[in-house]
Amino acid sequence: MGQTTLDMLPFQGFESASRAVLGFLRGRIDMGLWMMTRTEGAEWIVLQADDRSYGIQDGAVFQWADSFCSRMVGGDGPRVAPSSAEIPVFVEALINEQAEIGAYIGVPVCKDDGSLFGTLCAIDPKEQAESLRNELPLIELCGKLLGTILSHELRTVEQERMLERSRRDAITDCLTGIFNRHGWESVIAHEEARASRYGSPTGIAVLDLDNLKEINDTQGHAAGDDLLRRTAQVLNSAVRQGDIVARFGGDEFGVLCVECNGLELNNVVDRIREALAHAGIMASIGWATRQPQLGLQHAVREADRSMYQEKASRRSLQ
Repeated sequence: MGQTTLDMLPFQGFESASRAVLGFLRGRIDMGLWMMTRTEGAEWIVLQADDRSYGIQDGAVFQWADSFCSRMVGGDGPRVAPSSAEIPVFVEALINEQAEIGAYIGVPVCKDDGSLFGTLCAIDPKEQAESLRNELPLIELCGKLLGTILSHELRTVEQERMLERSRRDAITDCLTGIFNRHGWESVIAHEEARASRYGSPTGIAVLDLDNLKEINDTQGHAAGDDLLRRTAQVLNSAVRQGDIVARFGGDEFGVLCVECNGLELNNVVDRIREALAHAGIMASIGWATRQPQLGLQHAVREADRSMYQEKASRRSLQ
């Protein structure tokens, strides 16, 4: 009973279904090689192989134009050939130079939009009995079932990609390509949880451009946008690997420095100042380290307050 229950479990996906189909067909029709393949441009890729005669392994790549399958899909050759030597287009195929093929079975495996994905096929070094033709309906059914499973899996993969893109877009500043405020708040929350758990030192730097409004007013918003993009690039180049750069909106940026004590934070800020000066970007900067009793949000407020103090001091000197 236990074994029967295990056998009735659904497949984990297209790959496991393909292997099960190949194993089933091998047991029913003893051809030298059963394959699930994919066509990709000029290449014919073996995704799964059940081989007892040719030494073909998963991942082997051949030329699609050389194969019997290309002629079958194109309508020039049959789906079943008990004696491939009787089929002129098969005799002419260059795949014969790489393998001795006496018999062939193949059906297309298509996606739900009708486009070709690949083929479910088999070859054998020896000719087979004419009764091989009777197996075609079963092979076609297996091919359609695999195409259905494949199409469902590909739709799921695309939905996951779309969801991931949506999540990424939701936390990314479209102008600069770095985190936006929502992304910043998210990484701050996650880093606070880690810092609370492990006592990790963490630093915050907040930066505000000094002349974005002036540039927008005198040179246009395109110049202002360019300044914002250049600032993001400069910050990314100046911080350490693993540090997080974000744009809150307007002309304000933040840097989360992970595993960073006060001395290391000072060094990061010095590099940021030097990089900004080299790029001709004027900005006010404030920074603070996380205090275990107060948390990262308090450090963000302290860095912000420090930044505005520096900005006010600059203005008083003008």
